[in-house]
Amino acid sequence: MPNKTIYVSDSDLPLYTRAQELAGGNLSKAIAKALKRYVDAEEGLLEGYKEITVRVGKGPGGQRQRQRFMGVQLGEHVWSNDKKAVIYRVYRTRTGKFALHIERTPDYVHLTNETGWRKMLGLGEQSYSLDTGEATLEVVETLAQLKEKIPAQLYDMIAGNTEAPAVLDLDI
Repeated sequence: MPNKTIYVSDSDLPLYTRAQELAGGNLSKAIAKALKRYVDAEEGLLEGYKEITVRVGKGPGGQRQRQRFMGVQLGEHVWSNDKKAVIYRVYRTRTGKFALHIERTPDYVHLTNETGWRKMLGLGEQSYSLDTGEATLEVVETLAQLKEKIPAQLYDMIAGNTEAPAVLDLDI
């Protein structure tokens, strides 16, 4: 096995020591794992993807979990009435799959300071109050699988964009 020498500054030594502890005494394993994540992230950025972090689960803070992946957002659709909202976000992942993030607010209050026709049209000052709700993240392999899970308007919007690369390099 080849040897590589890494020079560590005194100020970074506690970081390397902690990494070695977390890796069960194998610093090489910790460094390789960190480098793999770094290379994947940087290659994804070069391909036009970005790091996406979403909240998943129910309730406030502690009960919700953050999940992260490399992707590009293809579209977003918001459905709401006077009591709740559902927000659909669709991403294409770096592996070519589709990630569907759905946020559901259980209840909210919509207030406006206007009356009459301005209120009916939603004009004027608006405010919303939301409670915590829930969110899910589901990954599907195909566009056909995705179609069954999202509103038709969102599907129509993103269906034509799925074959396009995240970044188109121009030779100009």
